[in-house]
Amino acid sequence: MHTIAIIGAGPAGMMAALQAARHKNRIILFESHKQVGKKLLNTGSGRCNITNQFIAAERYTCDDVETLARTLSAFGHAELVEFLRQIAIPIFSTADGWCYPLSQSAAAVVDTFYAALSSAGVELHLGCKIVDIRKAGDRFDLYSENERYQANRVIVAAGGMAYPQLGSRGDCYPILHRMGHTIVPSHPALAPVVANVKALHKLQGVRVDANVQLFRNAQLLAQTTGNVLITQWGLNGPGVMDLSHHIKTEANLGYYFLVNFIPQGEGLLRDMMMEYRKKRWPLRTLLHGILPYKMPPVFMRLASLPVQVTMAEVTEDQLSVLFEFLTSFRIPITGTRDFRFAQTSTGGVPFSEIDAETMQSKKVAGLYLAGETLDVVGPCGGFNLQFAFTTGALAGMAAGEI
Repeated sequence: MHTIAIIGAGPAGMMAALQAARHKNRIILFESHKQVGKKLLNTGSGRCNITNQFIAAERYTCDDVETLARTLSAFGHAELVEFLRQIAIPIFSTADGWCYPLSQSAAAVVDTFYAALSSAGVELHLGCKIVDIRKAGDRFDLYSENERYQANRVIVAAGGMAYPQLGSRGDCYPILHRMGHTIVPSHPALAPVVANVKALHKLQGVRVDANVQLFRNAQLLAQTTGNVLITQWGLNGPGVMDLSHHIKTEANLGYYFLVNFIPQGEGLLRDMMMEYRKKRWPLRTLLHGILPYKMPPVFMRLASLPVQVTMAEVTEDQLSVLFEFLTSFRIPITGTRDFRFAQTSTGGVPFSEIDAETMQSKKVAGLYLAGETLDVVGPCGGFNLQFAFTTGALAGMAAGEI
């Protein structure tokens, strides 16, 4: 019997432990928190958005998308769904492909994983932080603050920098760097964006599906379409969070959004305006057919239009100005909210430094990396949990087959 040590009892670490345990090895799972799956409890606003039907490598940001495609094909969405079924976590999907447990409870998912770990005989060392790893011949020595442990293989699934209040502080990055790995600097990802929304201050709390383009000094960096929430300090929601990892706050800024608040209704609104062009029909009422109730008066004032103006009174030039505000509204960006508010983080070990099918390090034989330890970021909607489960599964399978 061989000993496999796993650092981190998040989604990647728990999955790695369950896969490695199938080969009758001794599995030791270390977690600095007093509970497994602590971060998993917060996913999907407590509902646990566990995967997505439309997982594809090109939806992620990393240094080697081709390699990532091979990884996701080795243990993808279908394999994860089947695994979850085997441990009594049935799932369902929404129309947009987001998948949740049938219980819609992240707490229930964590409880099930804990039961599965116990059933598999995994040794849990909770509240135990590994502070160093040293390779000695064909084994590894792992050091906590009080003890030394030995293992034949080590899987690092300790997470990144997001949610430091839950213990994710990138503590394993210096260890991996000493072992020969490159460590890419970390930034918040899937984070709310701090921006100048003073012109929209009356719309705080309003949600709208929008197309959002991210620019830096007139260069288009990325764009997405999704739900956006207007706040006192900026913008929140998947429509901007999916772009946040492109914003490097230590750079000389120059970032801004161009927001189309009517991406699905733009053509329809133009047709409606043509139909009502000469009628004494309130413009605000026409806009209410497309936009959330609070928005028309705000954008009409921005376009210097009286709130009570009718279609018969408004000019073509005035309509053009209004359309410009609605479809290309510029919002200067000052940064992102910090790691405490980010769902994940960029940075860590480049994906190109591990083997695509096994997650084994190309620098250190017997060392495997999984989850947020790697510099890979996906959009909202279960993509990052899928990546964590995928890499954890492949690392556990490979490390377990000694």
